[in-house]
Amino acid sequence: MSDAYDRVAVVTGADSGIGKATAVALAEQGFDIGITYHMDEEGARTTAGLVRDLGKVPAVRRHDLTDPERAAAVVDELADELGGLGVLVNNAGTGSAEPLLEMGYERWRSVLAVDLDGAFLCAQRAARRMAGSGRGGRIVNVTSVHEEYPRVGAGPYCAAKGGLRMLSRVLALELAEYGITVNTVAPGEIATPMTGQEDLPPQTGSRPGYPISRPGDAREVAAVVAFLAGPAASYVTGTTVFVDGGLGMMGPQAAGALHSGDWRTGRP
Repeated sequence: MSDAYDRVAVVTGADSGIGKATAVALAEQGFDIGITYHMDEEGARTTAGLVRDLGKVPAVRRHDLTDPERAAAVVDELADELGGLGVLVNNAGTGSAEPLLEMGYERWRSVLAVDLDGAFLCAQRAARRMAGSGRGGRIVNVTSVHEEYPRVGAGPYCAAKGGLRMLSRVLALELAEYGITVNTVAPGEIATPMTGQEDLPPQTGSRPGYPISRPGDAREVAAVVAFLAGPAASYVTGTTVFVDGGLGMMGPQAAGALHSGDWRTGRP
């Protein structure tokens, strides 16, 4: 059962960044790809073209996770169009940049709706199809180093990503009997539009406070997602893989505030 699942993957938020790179990586591994986007339809169509160039079939849907119950139906729509579902990558997300004391409840809920509620409902839809098929599957939830480490101004984001980590572990326990694995991938700072870097090549030495002194590349994250989505990861479930260049060892909040590499000497 480790490799019997459908060679169809749905990747949410695949119009740019990590989602786009993941869609391409999975197409290279032989998956047809369901692509979702929120606002950037042109970006989603570009991703679809890359998938098509690799000889695989893309399908595209708009996906507004601020209304997670309605948005989750897209998982079934894409699976129906592509003829099955073996992999779900919950990648779509949003963030925040304001102190909790100044945050309204509506803003709090909007972040959790996208980053946690939406991921749960999409995973539920996908898991029901995978379990019903009897062929198993893979669910990979993209979290962040902030599933474990806090950050000032990112209260709902951190809460959602931490919640998604634990949700993934419960799903891993409940779905194992159906041959479905569930894991999370926790990126650090990645050079993508979400971090304001527009997919620029990461510059070594630009982050002196990080052990690997640069942001990551979206393709570096996608490679780990693709591994967890593939047959070789059939005995990996309920775990988190950090793809952060060692950032977590430094403490993400503090590492970003370091302006030199003097810490590497080990001297006070």
